[in-house]
Amino acid sequence: MKILCVNAGSSSLKFQAYEMPSEKVLISGVFERIGIDGKYSMKINGEKIKKDASLTTHEDAVRILARELISNGIVKDLNEIEAVGHRVVHGGEKYSDSVILDEEVLKTIEELSDLAPLHNPANLIGIRAFMKEIPNAIEVGCFDTAFHQSLLEDKFLYAVPREWYEKYGVRKYGFHGMSHKYVSSRACELLNKNDANIIVCHLGNGGSLSAVSNGKCIDTTMGFTPNAGIIMGSRSGDIDYSMIPYIMNKTGKSITEVDTILNKQSGMLAISGVSSDFRDIEEKLRLNDHYALLSHDMFVSSVLGYLAKYYVELGHVDAICFTAGVGENSDYVRKLIVEKLSPFGIKLDENLNEITRFGKEGIITTSDSLIPCFVIPTNEEVMIARDTYELTN
Repeated sequence: MKILCVNAGSSSLKFQAYEMPSEKVLISGVFERIGIDGKYSMKINGEKIKKDASLTTHEDAVRILARELISNGIVKDLNEIEAVGHRVVHGGEKYSDSVILDEEVLKTIEELSDLAPLHNPANLIGIRAFMKEIPNAIEVGCFDTAFHQSLLEDKFLYAVPREWYEKYGVRKYGFHGMSHKYVSSRACELLNKNDANIIVCHLGNGGSLSAVSNGKCIDTTMGFTPNAGIIMGSRSGDIDYSMIPYIMNKTGKSITEVDTILNKQSGMLAISGVSSDFRDIEEKLRLNDHYALLSHDMFVSSVLGYLAKYYVELGHVDAICFTAGVGENSDYVRKLIVEKLSPFGIKLDENLNEITRFGKEGIITTSDSLIPCFVIPTNEEVMIARDTYELTN
């Protein structure tokens, strides 16, 4: 059975086709700069192909993708694509799992656009485009917030007037759900223990941690929006909200301008003064740059605070997992974090830490470490494929 997995952004469209249930990747790629000038790249049998294209709309990208699927022999006919799984950023409280998409679900996704104004509308555009191009395929929505819907009231409510939640939906939703679900389930496989307690550290330009017990998320760092929690590439993470009206009064900036600053001009970018990309900042570390060092110290501190919190909330921890761009590839950041976990009896194996990078999965702690730490490359696409396959069948 052939399944296509799709992640539509405002000007991009990522895709990956699988043969299920073997989970064999048939083709993957991304369309970029949709509505600007347009280009796309594909990977087939290990070969990467790049092309320019006129991409006025997402429908243009979908039409070209359909053509490429046939011309590259992935399918002889588009009807061979039996299902399309779509990553949808926000499912609110409505969806705690992936669902087959129909007009009622699409209406709900549209209604939830107030909670994800940059993402849900783009997701809908992608869904509509595939419905038009491959009308016989079953369309499935896989929500980034769904995995965190297992949070209990004491974790998802804020200490604000109850009507904010009841009337306006103000609560912790959490994000990166497909990644946290994949990594925590993979950790259970590595431990050969289905009811394991796992802390997942999804560390990238955007970052979040989650505490997972018996396959269910019991707490996570991102909140009502993805700006809550740890320090990120350009997001502030947790702050004292009172600085917002203070800065507005001092600078004359609007609430929208301050919100943009907190989302796009803060975090590692603001502290380091270099970049939101950890790789660029690490170049400055070699020069012993004060602000590059400071940004890493503050980042590590923000991660450790939640690691300690989740250790207590879980009662015991079977494994700590690092994933996403920084978590998978920066042995330096992992070293800074794991060495600070020595009070928990955790011991870093420096050699294993250094070599476990660039897509490699493995353990990075010593054999006598009380809690093993793993690097597990995330695979949100395969989670979408699995959910889509399950629902389709």
